[in-house]
Amino acid sequence: MTPQLDRLFLRVAAERASDLHLIVGLPPTLRINGEIIVTDSDVLTAAETSDLVNTLLNPTQQAVFERDWELCISLHHPTVGRMRVTLYRRNGVPELSIRFCGTRIYTRDELGLPPKIDDLARKRNGLILVTGATGSGKTTTLNYLVNLINQERRCKIVTIEDPIEFVHENNRAIIVQQEVLTDTRSFGHALLHSLRQDPDVIVVGEMRDHAAITTAMTAAETGHLVLATLHSSTTAQALERIVGTFEGNAQRQIIMQLANTLQGVISQDLLPSVDGGRALACELLIANTAVRNTIRESQFHHLDNCLQTGTREGMVLLDSSLHDLYLRCKITRDTALSRARHPDLFAKRTGGLPGA
Repeated sequence: MTPQLDRLFLRVAAERASDLHLIVGLPPTLRINGEIIVTDSDVLTAAETSDLVNTLLNPTQQAVFERDWELCISLHHPTVGRMRVTLYRRNGVPELSIRFCGTRIYTRDELGLPPKIDDLARKRNGLILVTGATGSGKTTTLNYLVNLINQERRCKIVTIEDPIEFVHENNRAIIVQQEVLTDTRSFGHALLHSLRQDPDVIVVGEMRDHAAITTAMTAAETGHLVLATLHSSTTAQALERIVGTFEGNAQRQIIMQLANTLQGVISQDLLPSVDGGRALACELLIANTAVRNTIRESQFHHLDNCLQTGTREGMVLLDSSLHDLYLRCKITRDTALSRARHPDLFAKRTGGLPGA
């Protein structure tokens, strides 16, 4: 790495930034506690970003980037640890977006996850989904679940990631982490081949397409525990998105597979906290009989009712999570209202009108 990158990474560590953006025509830019902060460094030129890209990529990666104009890789730095580097082109010039993954797995309490999530990780088979928007902490939660299984269960875990953001050491489990373009040529092929590696747990960095969803569902149906992330803002939307990738009779089949294999869905959002950090709000759906029947009937909009009636079983509504964060003075009322699924009801619950 170049001295310029080393200096930037040291600044990232000092300011606890989550992301670094290297964009032509702007100084290096950081994301700190969810906000974009432009540094006081010199403006980056096209020649500088091109040189940075050339120093970071090996010949194989360079060939892929020249062919596809897009690339995502992982790198390790002694100070900031592992990072995910996303390369893209703008006006024909390469630019970089770098996400810093941290150096350790945080505890459930540190992350703010509900206690019942541990029971999901202890399931022996089925599908567990972690959903949310980009930057909502899905990968962090996924790695927490993997770490818990690694601590408690003698099994084999196979992960397929693009790229690997945290390296797990073997504990009670054997962990095989495979990275796209480093260990395997394609995401879909790696997922299919993972079934032949005698896994107990399969971790899918992201269920991106029809082929990945089909293979993941088959694995969950045949006795494996499958953990996967999905870009979706709500629990219902996550399941609708899975079903929506299929057509005709195949939709009915995937609905039945979901009803039979789903163990739970964690839907989450990261919010600006009162102390200047971030606070996690999350929704937790546990697949009980009512949830499975609702899925079989394709009544995804009724899952909110299942969440409300399932609180005694440890289920959590997003608005309840927001309310708890507000009562504990972790977030402001305005922040809670801006993310609430039912802001009018939330406003009444907190004593006032929206925006009051």
